[in-house]
Amino acid sequence: MLLIAGLGNPGREYEGNRHNIGFRVVDRLRELEGMPEFRPKFSGVWTRGQVGGHPVTLLKPQGYMNLSGESVQPAAAFLKIPPENIVVVHDELDLEWKDVRIKIGGGHAGHNGLRSIIERLGSAAFVRVRVGIGKPKGGQDGADWVLSDFGPVEKAELPSVIASAVEALRGIVESGPQAAMNRVNTRPPTKP
Repeated sequence: MLLIAGLGNPGREYEGNRHNIGFRVVDRLRELEGMPEFRPKFSGVWTRGQVGGHPVTLLKPQGYMNLSGESVQPAAAFLKIPPENIVVVHDELDLEWKDVRIKIGGGHAGHNGLRSIIERLGSAAFVRVRVGIGKPKGGQDGADWVLSDFGPVEKAELPSVIASAVEALRGIVESGPQAAMNRVNTRPPTKP
């Protein structure tokens, strides 16, 4: 079983933020796979189902981003899922907008959600689906950028970005993170 955690901030005021792309990706996967509605547990909301015949649990932590580990760690402990079977979907400043990449392990690169998960798990061995949101424009602060809403052009492109991230998740579930990474990460980067 894999635990797939999509990261974001709870509350209507954050719904359209770049930081909430992880929520949107797992929401779309749940819809496409016909899984039950999310229900509260583990300081988050969760559901279970199958992707390509493989059992998965989807989780959306409902503390703020910097408390993501307070949801992911209890869920993993309860479900007896080791770090290497956890997949975290998150926004990535260091990737151009529309780029989706898979990474196995690594640091947090300043991402507070990843930092919290690493601290609570005591491990960085989990898999990441990194969804590029690009760097801030015009000297805007990084924190302000991730907490701002997608612009009109980005909103129009968002469904295809979410579809790419869902495809990456399906690849991880069905063929394993290494094979999925080899396939997804060899695509040419998106042109800004």
